[in-house]
Amino acid sequence: MKSKQVLNKNTNLRKVLGVPDGVAILVGITIGAGIYSTPQIIAGYQESFLSIIVLWLIVGLFVFVASLIYAELGTRFPETGGEYIYISRTFGSFLGFLFGWTQLFIIRTSATAGLTIIAVNYLGYFITMTGLEQTILALLIISFLGYLNFIGVGAASLFQKLSTLIKVIGLLLLVIIGIILIDSQTSLIGTKAIASQNLGVIGNTVAAFMLIIFTHTGWDRVGYVAGEMKNPKKVIPQTMIFGIGIIIILYLSINFIYYNTLGIEGLRSSKIVASDTATHLIGPIGAGLVSILVIISAMGSTNGTLMTAPRVYYAMSKDGLFFNWLNYVHPKYQTPSRAIIVHCVWASLILIVRGQFETIAVGMVFAVLIFYLFTTAALIKQRKSNEGSGVFKMPLYPFLPIVFFIGITLLLLFRAYYEWEKSLIDLALIATGIPFAIIWKRKKLR
Repeated sequence: MKSKQVLNKNTNLRKVLGVPDGVAILVGITIGAGIYSTPQIIAGYQESFLSIIVLWLIVGLFVFVASLIYAELGTRFPETGGEYIYISRTFGSFLGFLFGWTQLFIIRTSATAGLTIIAVNYLGYFITMTGLEQTILALLIISFLGYLNFIGVGAASLFQKLSTLIKVIGLLLLVIIGIILIDSQTSLIGTKAIASQNLGVIGNTVAAFMLIIFTHTGWDRVGYVAGEMKNPKKVIPQTMIFGIGIIIILYLSINFIYYNTLGIEGLRSSKIVASDTATHLIGPIGAGLVSILVIISAMGSTNGTLMTAPRVYYAMSKDGLFFNWLNYVHPKYQTPSRAIIVHCVWASLILIVRGQFETIAVGMVFAVLIFYLFTTAALIKQRKSNEGSGVFKMPLYPFLPIVFFIGITLLLLFRAYYEWEKSLIDLALIATGIPFAIIWKRKKLR
């Protein structure tokens, strides 16, 4: 029995992922439910398409800069664990633990539960279900995707590539159909309406920024599977550049179609903006097709989360900062199987206890932005102390990371000012990990 445990701990993760896999993970996680659920809310904070598309473009550029930061750190630390590795190797295990804690108990498991709910809600377009039946189906989806990741990164990666291909083609078709039918439709892109939300100019802009950033979250998890890449120093930078480029083009294009078809007031009154857009363009069949697209998109994003987030818990345990039994690679499937199970169980509990997508998603972006700051600071410190050899180096250093750091800091401060109650709750959730960080650090020292 003892020899079997040693074997399991010494079993290595399979290095099978290339650039197409990395792009599939990045695009597959990022394009989840956000692009189908946030545009109608964002429309309430601004007065015109022009002001909104400028915000989308700014966020797209910031995310691209962030991806360059992550690409360099990923090649400096080509290990499984992503930001946990970058932060803990630079600032120590205390901050590294807080990041991993937040991932498990707030950010990534909430995303898994929330996206699964979105998939089930859109499935309700075809099948009438009770609340209990919806919950059971959502739990079955989590179990299925968890099993897929349990039995091997190859099977999960295949599902990720297929779902990503479908969702990208689906969005492209919606964009192309919208462009083709522009002349036959009355364009509403130039319509304006006074903002329906009243947080002031800055407050409304910050709220819109947070929602747009939420729609872009997911790309940062590519580094979580660095230990399973064939050549991470090559795969990570190319994945970031190609993947983020695809995201920016798709998001800007689909927003153009939304506003051209529905107008700003049409978006505000819509609850399923993509389906309503498709209905206007190609009739009632469009709503059904888009519902299928959203289901696949949400499941693909959930699968991408399961491919990446458990690697953080595994890496923490490997460093002696989490439950020792999570430092386990399945001897047959060569996956961090126990970490995957823990992720699925906690996501299922969140789903059962909270139940609604809106409730589950609260605070996610604020926590993510805080760790973006630490990751950017990690790059700056690494550059000062260790130039590194054979690593990708982001262009226009230190100008770009400094501008990014200042921008995120201002966004966090403005959000804390205009929505201080929500910000305090978010900080409190992160702070719950502090006593556990102290306990595990002392345990490791002993």
